[in-house]
Amino acid sequence: MTSPSGPSRRQVLVAAAAAATAPLIAAAPAQAAGAARSRTWDLTLLGTSDTHGNVYNWDYYRDAEYDDSKHNDIGVAKLATLINQIRAERRGKATLVLDAGDTIQGTPLATYYAKQEPITATGEKHPMARAMNVIDYDAVTLGNHEFNYGLPLLDLWIRQLGFPALAANAINAKTGKPAFLPYVIKKVSLGFAAPTLRVGILGLTNPGVAIWDKGNVEGRLRFDDMVATAAKWVPIMRARGADIVLISAHGGDSGTSSYGPELPNENPVTLIAQQVPGIDAILFGHAHNEVVERFVTNERTGAQVLLSEPSKWGQRLTRMDFTLAREHGRWTITKKAASMLNTNTVVEDPKVLAAVRAQHQKTVAYVNQIVAQATEEMSTVESRYKDTPILDFINHVQAEVVTTALAGTQYADLPVLSQASPFSRTAVFPAGDVKIRDVAGLYVFDNTLEAVVLSGAEVRAYLEYSAKYFRTLAPGAPVDPEQISDPSVPDYNYDAISGLDYDIDISKPVGQRITRLVLPGTDTPVADNAQFVVAVNNYRRSGGGNFPGIVKTQVYNEQQEIRQLLIDWAQAKGTINPADFFQPNWRLVREGVPVF
Repeated sequence: MTSPSGPSRRQVLVAAAAAATAPLIAAAPAQAAGAARSRTWDLTLLGTSDTHGNVYNWDYYRDAEYDDSKHNDIGVAKLATLINQIRAERRGKATLVLDAGDTIQGTPLATYYAKQEPITATGEKHPMARAMNVIDYDAVTLGNHEFNYGLPLLDLWIRQLGFPALAANAINAKTGKPAFLPYVIKKVSLGFAAPTLRVGILGLTNPGVAIWDKGNVEGRLRFDDMVATAAKWVPIMRARGADIVLISAHGGDSGTSSYGPELPNENPVTLIAQQVPGIDAILFGHAHNEVVERFVTNERTGAQVLLSEPSKWGQRLTRMDFTLAREHGRWTITKKAASMLNTNTVVEDPKVLAAVRAQHQKTVAYVNQIVAQATEEMSTVESRYKDTPILDFINHVQAEVVTTALAGTQYADLPVLSQASPFSRTAVFPAGDVKIRDVAGLYVFDNTLEAVVLSGAEVRAYLEYSAKYFRTLAPGAPVDPEQISDPSVPDYNYDAISGLDYDIDISKPVGQRITRLVLPGTDTPVADNAQFVVAVNNYRRSGGGNFPGIVKTQVYNEQQEIRQLLIDWAQAKGTINPADFFQPNWRLVREGVPVF
């Protein structure tokens, strides 16, 4: 992001990098005369990724210490303890700490300082800046979720950090120049009698930002291919003195995308390692997988590129260890390996906790405010494969908001449909008090509400695409609800639609599963040329998930956050009663026989 009135701080940094990247760590002492050529030194890289606003080991939706079925812990405070332990063990030796992105979104803590008390309005330091500055990272790569709250908040967060934020493939749309710092070259001391090691660190963000946050970046930023960007910058970094090159990339290693081919690959890390020579290792994120150690052979040089991904939310810490030798005046890596540390083995770092305590406590108080009374318990446990009241709650509120907004317009007489996804498998509205954290647990993303017009044929195609979520199960075959979905399709890319009645036949091939699509309460088939308004979240409408037909001009877009609309509706009603909104309208079948 650049300022039209003059160069931003990042532009200055980019210029500095392009000229001669300034050292960020003091140079090592000169090599002692006559030092043995056979001596080796070592460098350790510690890597985090996808921390998603988690500082404390705390579940804001349950108002309790975080725990899951595998007893993982989360949070930057836990990571800090592991990082401090390794730094202490390696005192006097070189240790770098990097992050591969998705930092400022994902918890009520992060949302509170973006929405309720945005740092852009208060000037307060973001909790993730406070926590990460205590650790003193060497660099962070921007993830796609860094763009969720707009460029002004991102710009301020970057300025609050005590270390560089990198994104070489985020380009200013007007100037064609990098909008953020592409890379840094750090002069690192390996210890006594070692010549200085110059470590190049290149940051790559995800091209999917152009879809997922189109409203924030369109016309301002473009996002280039990650492979091509690495191919451009790695030789430049080498030419400018980088002895080794590390990449911190916010993209997975699967080589596939959740969107169509109109954007560069979403998860190209394997391709980067294969196709771009001169890379020694890649720390990556985005996919939320735990990849301890993976070697990929570069197709041009035969070199083995080390890859590692440290899961999500601060559950794991990647450790990469490099053994280096000095030969003929040049550094070479003679050995490289990676391992993974589990944060459930340590306590939280008290300095990180103290830095964020007041903000954490304010967030806890906020999410525990009561918004309404529920007449009965409602849960998402079965929402992936059954029509449930709690998902209909989302659809009812969305459809009601859009219907009201379109009154008196040319679209007023069109039926309003609505889509909702089962974002959480564990969200619950308890009978009795429903709190903000209960609503936030149901709708965990910061999506806004939009609406478009679809034809009957487009609605059918949309539902067929959504139905690929389910495995194919022949009539009579046993059905395990926990295994009913295709693991390659995430829950957030399965949509249920309200406003029409339909059957999904999971015994039939993908693309032939919507065997009944009728007007509500009737046996009248939906005509291909029928017209409907569809209430949809901005992620989906912008192309997230690559659903057909939905990327078109909005007929409604008031930039209202869906989570807040749900809270507002509940507060206005005072009561959440399924009788007011639950309309069972879809079911899974096999040859017309309900699965459940």
